[in-house]
Amino acid sequence: MRLSMTLSAYIGRQFFFWCGGIFLSLTTIIFMLDLVELMRRASSKQQVSLDIIAQMALLKIPLMAQEILPFAVLFGGMLVFSRLTRAHELVVARAAGVSVWQFLFPALVIAFLIGCFSVTVFNPFASITTSRFEHLEGRYLRGKSSLLAMSSTGLWLRQSDENGQSIIHAQRVLPESFQLQDVIIFLFEDEDRFAGRIDASTATLDSGNWRLADAWITAPDTPPSFKTGHSVKTELTFEKIQESFASPETMSFWNLPDFIKVMENAGFSALRHRLHWYTLLALPFLLCAMVFIAATFSLRLVRHGGTALIVAGGIFVGFLFYFLSDVVYALGLSASLPVMLAAWSPVGISVLLGLAMLMHLEDG
Repeated sequence: MRLSMTLSAYIGRQFFFWCGGIFLSLTTIIFMLDLVELMRRASSKQQVSLDIIAQMALLKIPLMAQEILPFAVLFGGMLVFSRLTRAHELVVARAAGVSVWQFLFPALVIAFLIGCFSVTVFNPFASITTSRFEHLEGRYLRGKSSLLAMSSTGLWLRQSDENGQSIIHAQRVLPESFQLQDVIIFLFEDEDRFAGRIDASTATLDSGNWRLADAWITAPDTPPSFKTGHSVKTELTFEKIQESFASPETMSFWNLPDFIKVMENAGFSALRHRLHWYTLLALPFLLCAMVFIAATFSLRLVRHGGTALIVAGGIFVGFLFYFLSDVVYALGLSASLPVMLAAWSPVGISVLLGLAMLMHLEDG
C-alpha cells in the first residue's frame, strides 16, 4: 500500500514540530549555560560590561545550534514516534498495510531538508556571528587579536615591539621549516609612521628573530643597502602564527573551498578546514541516521514495555555516537585517518546500523 499524502503530511508535521521544540529548548539551555560561563570568565575584567557578555552569548548561539541539531532530531524523533505508537496511530497504519519504511519516509525527507538548509543557508550566517564572537573574545577575554591574514596575494603577518609595528608579506611558505619566500617587511614607528622597507628572498623564523637572506633595506632619505644576511627581532612563534588562522567555524560553507586552496597554495596545511567542510557535507545524512536510530528505540515501546529503559538506551546511543565521532574527528585532524574517512565513516556506520536494527526488529 502506498502512503497517502494526508498521512505523510501529518507525520511530517508532527516530526517537525517536536524536533523544533526540542531544538529551541536545548538552545535556550545552552545559551543560559554559556552566559554564566562568560560571566565567570569576565568576572576579573572590569572593562567587560554585562551588555558585552550578553552580546557574546547571543553571537555564539548559531554555532552551538549547529552542534545540537543532530541531538534535536534524535530526541524529537524518539518523542514523536513513541507518541504515535502509544496513541496506536502507527498500529492502525500498519494494520492498513503501511510499512515502517513508508511512514519513516516523511521524517527522513524533512531531516534531510533541515540538514541542507543548515549547511547552505544557516551556516553562512553562523560563520559571521562566530567570527564576531571570536573577535570580541580575543579583545575582551583573551587580550589578543589575530596576527595573520590569508589572501590570494599571499600571507600577511603583523607583529609589534617597543619600537613600533611591522607588516610582513610573503608569497609562499615552506611549512617544514616555516621559511617565508619572496618577503617584504614594512616597518612603522609609533604604529603609523612609515620607517622603512625590507625586501628579502627568504625569511626564516628562528629563536626570536626573522633571519633574512639577500635583503634590500630601504628607509626614507637613505640610499638602499644590500645585505646577504640580516635579522629582525620578533616575538612571534610558529605556534602563535598557527593559532591566528581563521578557525573553520568562522568560514562560510561556500567560502571554505577557496580558502582551502589559498592556504595550500601558500604552503600551509588546510587539513582542519578540509575536514570541517566534509563534515558539513555529511550533515544531512547524519540527521537521517538520527531518524533511523530514533525509530529503532521508540517504535516498539507499547508491545514490549520498558519505556524508560529503551528511551535511556536511545539517549545513550546518541551520546556514544557523538563521543565516537569526536574521536574519529581527532584522528582525522592528526592525519591518522584520511579526511574523507574521518568525516563520512561515523555517518555511514550510523546509517547502516540503524537500517540493520530496523530490518531486524520490523522485518524479522
